[in-house]
Amino acid sequence: MTPGPLVFDRALHRRRLDRAAGGFGQADFLRARVAADLVERLETVTRSFPVAAELGARNGLLGRALADANAGVATLIETDLSRAMLAGRSGLLVQADEERLPFADGSLDLVVSALALHTVNDLPGALVQARRALKPDGLFLAALFGGETLIELRQALLDAEGELRGGAGFRVGPMLDAADGPRLLQRAGFALPVADVDRVTVGYPHPLALLQDLRRMGETAVMTERARSPLTRGVLGRAVELYAERHGRPDGKVTATFEIVTLTGWAPQARGSGRSVAPPA
Repeated sequence: MTPGPLVFDRALHRRRLDRAAGGFGQADFLRARVAADLVERLETVTRSFPVAAELGARNGLLGRALADANAGVATLIETDLSRAMLAGRSGLLVQADEERLPFADGSLDLVVSALALHTVNDLPGALVQARRALKPDGLFLAALFGGETLIELRQALLDAEGELRGGAGFRVGPMLDAADGPRLLQRAGFALPVADVDRVTVGYPHPLALLQDLRRMGETAVMTERARSPLTRGVLGRAVELYAERHGRPDGKVTATFEIVTLTGWAPQARGSGRSVAPPA
């Protein structure tokens, strides 16, 4: 099989996460929202999960939420691309790349992930690995950033750079189209594939405050074909102007959109389980 294109520089992404680890908690509000949602979904499932693995555990927020909830998770293995993200806490911690999962086939009851799979180069391949690691009737539940995420920033940067330089670099990475979610799950061999969307709009006092949060999250550009020349002060200033003009709010803040796509799928049994996981009402 011919390998697909390397859209993301995973080594650079790991370094960005390492750099962000110390201050990650200052910008983990989206993970907190996603963790609460994933826990609520798991609490609706009438079964237990003796052994679970989290992909991209970052600062452990989801693990703590699961420990405090009635979600049926007995043992949680936390993995992360960044060793620095796992440092300083106890538990079953494994540095692992989401593109190369270290789990044996049929060893897990649950694979869960909160905002970590959007930078894998081969999402279908990662989903196949997760499905293989699950026992029959095991659950895959993951939230990813979707294609409408940072649409305001993306357009402002493109237009500012095009206006001042005559061409624009690639500075915001591609993300999952929510409509493709069920198809990808089905292609990976999951039963009962479901994808649903939560669009979150956040008010920032200034576009530069958004950029600061992205740095704290470890979510700055890591594409292999990203623009190599740094943003000049002029281009950045013009992008800020365009952003404020187009997306300013009456309260003086600017809007940033984050689209969160939640994927749900079950490792099939011979006859199927008939299970489903509904989003919280």
